[in-house]
Parts: sequence; C-alpha cells; structure tokens
Amino acid sequence: MKTRVLLLPFVLILSFSLSSFGQDQIHKKNNEVINCKIKEIGMDEIKYTVPDYPQDVLFTIDKDKVLKIVFENGQELFFQQEMTNPENYVDNKKNAIKIDFLSPLTGNTTFAYEHSLKPGRSIEATLGIIGLGADPNDYDPAGVFIKFGPKFIKSPDFYLRGMKYAHILKGGYIKPEFSIGYYSRYFYEYNYYYDEEKVRDNVVNATIMLNIGKQWIFDNSFLVDFYFGVGYGFDSNDWATEYHYSHITADEDVPLSFGAGLKIGWLFK
Repeated sequence: MKTRVLLLPFVLILSFSLSSFGQDQIHKKNNEVINCKIKEIGMDEIKYTVPDYPQDVLFTIDKDKVLKIVFENGQELFFQQEMTNPENYVDNKKNAIKIDFLSPLTGNTTFAYEHSLKPGRSIEATLGIIGLGADPNDYDPAGVFIKFGPKFIKSPDFYLRGMKYAHILKGGYIKPEFSIGYYSRYFYEYNYYYDEEKVRDNVVNATIMLNIGKQWIFDNSFLVDFYFGVGYGFDSNDWATEYHYSHITADEDVPLSFGAGLKIGWLFK
C-alpha cells in the first residue's frame, strides 16, 4: 500500500509529461502562448485543436495576431504582416535616380538617389551643383550642396486583410534631412561714396529640415516626387542672400528655412 502511495506522484508527473509531449505552440504577439496541435495554416487564419477539448473541435486564430508557431519537433515558423512583408515586393525596383525638374531655373542642377531599405522606409542622398543653371542676374555662382536623410513612407491608418503598398517607394512621406553647402558668387554693396560695387564672397550654409511630400510611381519605371520642407538654417555671412540654392532662409535674425521641389526620376533594380 505504501509503495502505491509513493509511486502516485511519479505517475502523475509522468502522465502530465506525456500529455504535454508532442504539442505545438502558438506564440501570440501579446506574449500569450497556446499549447495545441496545428491542423491547418491558411491564407488568413490558423486552425488548431487543444487537449482540453474533443479533437473534432477546431479553434481558429487570425494570422495577424500570431508572432510564430513552434512545432513539436522544435521547428519555428514566423509570421509577418502583408504590409511589411518583403516577399510581397520582390518585383519592385528598389532604387531611383532623380533630378529636380525646376532646379536649372534657379541657378543649380540637383540630382538625388533613393534606396529602399524595407517596406515603409528608404534613404535619400542629394547632390546640387551650384552654377549649373540659369543666371539672369549675372551672379556667376559656383559651388555644391549635399543633403541626406531617411524617408518614412506613410502606412494606412488601419489595415485591411492582405493590404500592401502599391509600390515599395510610392506614397506620402516624411523626411528629416540635413543639408550643408558651399558657394561663391558676386554680391552688390555700397562703398563709402554710396556707389554700388560688385564683390565676390564665399558662403557656407547648413540646414536641418523636415520635408513632407508624396511620390508617385508609374509602371515600376518612372516617378514624380513633390515635397515641401521647413526647418532651421544657418550661414557664414550676415549679409549674404537669403536664397542658398538648396533652401531659402527667412533672414539673419530668424533662422527659419524653407525648401520645395519637384523631382522626376527613373527606377532600377
């Protein structure tokens, strides 16, 4: 009799171990774990049974709520939202070369390169050649500016089942951007006799700007990108022009800066 009493705890432990052996696990995104047996993984949901209910009773869970499944053999299967799943965009061209369409009219020619990092995120670098453009006031400018910043492409306010970006680079976006530039050009100043003189000077400028824009993609080959930005700008010359080719500053006492542009471009792999 005593032997049976002593063996009872071991039998219970063994029974519990056997009951839990061979189970799959569903790990939800809220850290909840469901011990079950996976029966079917569909396009939108997962069907499973649980030990506490009859085996002909099937439970379902939406795949968007599931982080991963751990099968009884230890193999793991991860799930990802369709919106951010890179596999949905393998046919999208993820690089683009752009030119600011109107920049030659403002005394410079501006090029940009954009590369997609992942769905909803890209990075863009810009090079402006000052002096390569119209010069109606005969300022004879010469210099360069560079811009650099990440681009955060807007996702929907709510998701529908199976929703994804029309193109990995398409949509409204916000782009924080840092810019620095150097150029020389002629300025006009008055001498002691109040005569206007033409003087050449050098200007270094920089700005931190937040751009808001929208980019359209056509046939996975051509793009149009329109943006407007506002931020803080600084320059090395108190009497320099408020137009710095990459942006406009309000004045020397108010360091606000503004920028805008219309880019066209071509996509490639």
